[in-house]
Amino acid sequence: MIKAKIAVLVSGGGTNLQALIDAQNSGIIKSGEISLVISNKPDAYALTRAKNAGIDTLVIEKNNNAQKFESDIIKALEENGIDLIVLAGFMCILSERFTSRFANRILNVHPSLIPSFCGAGFYGLKVHEAALGYGVKVTGATVHFVNEIPDGGKIILQKAVEILDGDTPEVLQKRVMEQAEWKILPEATEMVAKQICEKR
Repeated sequence: MIKAKIAVLVSGGGTNLQALIDAQNSGIIKSGEISLVISNKPDAYALTRAKNAGIDTLVIEKNNNAQKFESDIIKALEENGIDLIVLAGFMCILSERFTSRFANRILNVHPSLIPSFCGAGFYGLKVHEAALGYGVKVTGATVHFVNEIPDGGKIILQKAVEILDGDTPEVLQKRVMEQAEWKILPEATEMVAKQICEKR
């Protein structure tokens, strides 16, 4: 079987990228292979993680031209024959022009149970601050397809995480990553990669 070629788009430390690399090495992801990591930040530690794993990397900075930025990413994806795109802490909103070109082939992980605490402005610690501020007892993570609406695409997988007394946003963020994000992102990536392979 020819594996689906995966590109991971990153902006920061790359903990979700590392979870994907580890899942690939352990055989959780077997229908796809991470063949490219693209970052909009040249100093993102995620690039180091990719290089350490022998994965090709590319830096495409946004500057002030969103259309050129997206065009450059599309060009890189198509030149590398990418089948599936995973957003792993990628801090850029993609336009409908981009998302419609790769419909049902872009995945994102969001650190809450969508439709709670999601959409424009909800990212990083802000999500966990909102969950704690609202007083919910359960949060979690969601992997969904990406469309032109922030966090608006079809849900693929969700996993709940309990909120504990005394949680800070930082403590909760770490628990959600460890118990949910790092588990369901690789699982969803394998599911979609397998579907892509079966359709060939």
